[in-house]
Amino acid sequence: MEIEEPWQVDDVHERVGKRLNEFLTVQRRPLASISPDVADLVDTVSHFVSGGKRLRAVFLYWGWRAAGGPDCEPIITAAAAMEMLQACALIHDDVMDRSDVRRGAPSVHRQFQAKHDDGSWSGSGADFGTGAAILVGDLSLTWADMLLLESDLSHTALARGKAVFDEMRCELMAGQYLDILEQARSTPGAESAMRVITYKSAKYTIERPLQLGAALAGGNPDVIKLLQTYGIALGQAFQLRDDLLGVFGDSATTGKPAGDDLLQGKRTVLVAQTLDRANSQQQTEFEAGFGKITANSDMVATMTGIVEATGARAHVEEQIDELTSVALSAAADPLLDATSSAVLDSLVSAATRRKY
Repeated sequence: MEIEEPWQVDDVHERVGKRLNEFLTVQRRPLASISPDVADLVDTVSHFVSGGKRLRAVFLYWGWRAAGGPDCEPIITAAAAMEMLQACALIHDDVMDRSDVRRGAPSVHRQFQAKHDDGSWSGSGADFGTGAAILVGDLSLTWADMLLLESDLSHTALARGKAVFDEMRCELMAGQYLDILEQARSTPGAESAMRVITYKSAKYTIERPLQLGAALAGGNPDVIKLLQTYGIALGQAFQLRDDLLGVFGDSATTGKPAGDDLLQGKRTVLVAQTLDRANSQQQTEFEAGFGKITANSDMVATMTGIVEATGARAHVEEQIDELTSVALSAAADPLLDATSSAVLDSLVSAATRRKY
């Protein structure tokens, strides 16, 4: 049975949003006591966490439920911590990638750059924007810890969960470093690119949130292992779909310009597959526009055409299908209760069948 809006089952999406609003309202007071200017940072974070499907929060919640945890407000607070961690990751990622847009609006560092420029302040607007965004991301990371530890779960549960939470964050930072390292080396193969997405995105987006929820619930080791199988396969498929959307996605849907990943020079699995399969002429034509922010629409069209012509797009679609099958098989395992199984099954579609 496929559930049309799986992130809305048990009203998880709305309840997490409400908890984030409550938390940020409280955090405004100590910051305002320092300076009204500092309190403005709360508005930035509040706006940033107001959008999206909250997939990581939803996966944490259903990891908890699949492991036998009851529906309760403490797990909603723990799930909200994932959204705050995601805010940190995205804000910092946009700084590193020099991205101008996030979710159809200016990225955080561009917002602060505009604030600097509008005020005709001294110094570099770009430097001010970068510095402010880094601090906002750091603040979000601090708040993620606070939300988890203030969730009213038992000390025993939090001890189990904190170990997973810490490991997840270390993996995320390692994956981010591997990402910028491979961009600097400029020649990663498909295997290296897959390692990056596994640690930067796949484990962090799905596997670890599921495992965190299950650990907080004190779940059966067999259930936790099943959730890990489901999570890593779906996490990889999710990021591969994201890579395809970064090249072929409609800007009205993705909130970013068409071909943005190519203009940003992101060495994704899709790009690695393209260059591995391209002939010398195709490689030359592709590299002429790749990573060139000022590339025109004709150059973007040439690059996307090469991705298609080499069969790289079709191959990545096949990888997504194979990984999706693994995730669907795990979701159907009788170890899971019927409700958790149905929601996890539907979350496969939500994560991998996003439209172009």
